[in-house]
Amino acid sequence: MLDQARPYAFLLARIALGVIFLVHGAQKFLTGLDKTTGFFESAGIPLAAVAAPAVAVLEVVGGVALILGAALPVFGVLLALNMLGAIVFVHLANGFSVGEGGYEFVLALAAGTLAVAFSGGGALAVDGLRQRRRQPVAV
Repeated sequence: MLDQARPYAFLLARIALGVIFLVHGAQKFLTGLDKTTGFFESAGIPLAAVAAPAVAVLEVVGGVALILGAALPVFGVLLALNMLGAIVFVHLANGFSVGEGGYEFVLALAAGTLAVAFSGGGALAVDGLRQRRRQPVAV
């Protein structure tokens, strides 16, 4: 029973995480990269003018990749590192609780993304579909 449910659990987790990253990345573009850059500067993020658009692109592209289940190990690690940066530069000083601006939610995103990244992606993941095509068929 668990083996049958696992691919669908990873599919749901992948989509939920992907949507969260996609929306947060899109917000950075919609509110204006100049405002995102200003926030990054105020948070002490190095090279904020480069980091802000890079993070916005990563979150949009990485979010779509998670939803599709494509290049999961690559985008999973990059998004987890992105969340590690958010913890260090923005949330750590506020403690654990998300209600106080802490790192609780960001830590959950990082851990969930890594779990999905190395799971194979579950049902309907592009990575899984490509891998099945590459395996030799016994004749």
